Amino acid sequence: MAAANKSKKCVLTIAGSDSGAGAGIQSDIKTFKNHGVYGLSVVTAVTAQNTRGVQHSASITKKLINAQMKSVFDDFDIKTAKTGMLAGAGAIEVIAGYFKRKKNIKLVVDPVIYSKNSFVMLNKQGISALKKLLLKQTYLLTPNIPEAEILTGMKIESLDDLETAALMLFELGAKNVLVKGGHLKHSIGLPLGTDVLFDGRKFYLFNTNYVSTANTHGIGCTLSAAVTSNLALGYNLIESIDKAKSYVVRSLKRTQKIGKGFNPVEQ
Repeated sequence: MAAANKSKKCVLTIAGSDSGAGAGIQSDIKTFKNHGVYGLSVVTAVTAQNTRGVQHSASITKKLINAQMKSVFDDFDIKTAKTGMLAGAGAIEVIAGYFKRKKNIKLVVDPVIYSKNSFVMLNKQGISALKKLLLKQTYLLTPNIPEAEILTGMKIESLDDLETAALMLFELGAKNVLVKGGHLKHSIGLPLGTDVLFDGRKFYLFNTNYVSTANTHGIGCTLSAAVTSNLALGYNLIESIDKAKSYVVRSLKRTQKIGKGFNPVEQ
C-alpha cells in the first residue's frame, strides 16, 4: 500500500551518461519523472552511445564523483538511490563508502557490466570491488542472466539455476536479489521473462505478459529506476517490483523506431 504522504520524493541515480538518451542517467531521470519523484544524478562516466551501441567512454575521477555525492547529500533528503554503469573500482569505493554511512537509504544496484554490443562497462577490478564492497550496502541487486553468470561463475539455464544464482548473490551481501529471466531462450515451465527474487527467506516469482521485441535498449535501467521510484513512494519491495515490471511492459509496447539499431524502451 502506498504511503499517504504525497509530497515530492527525491531519488538518486549514480550511473553513466548515454548520449543517445536510451539508457543510463537520461533514462533513469525520465523514469523518475514518470513516477512523480524528483530525480538527482551523480555521473560516473560519459559515453558516446546510440541505438547501435557504445562506441567510447571516459570515466569520471574519484574526486569529482565524491564531490557530486557530497553536493546532493548535503542539500537533498534522498529517500532511495540506484546505481547503473560504475565503470571501475574507484567509483565503487567512493559510492560504497557513502552508503556505508547512509544505512537508512535503500540502494538498488543494477550491475551493468557489458552493453548490448559487448562494450565493457565495468572492468574486472570493478567487478571485484562491486562484489567485495558494494553488495554489502545493497538493498536490492537486479542482475540479468549474463550479469548473474559473471558475478556467480555459474551457467543459468533453468528456474533452479535462477534460484541458485539469487541465493549465491544474497550470500555475497545483498539483502535482496532479483535475477531477471529475460535472457532465457526457452520457457522454463513458466512464462518467458519470469524473474526470481530471493529475500533471504523465500523465493518469489514475477511474470508479466512477455513482449517479444529486439527494441530493449535501456530496459534494465528502466526497471531498476522504476523499482527505486516505487520504494521512495512507500510501496514495499514486492509491490515495487511488480509495479516496475508492469511499467516496463507498457513501455515496451509503446517503443517506436528512432534510430538505426536497437531502439530504446519508450518513456
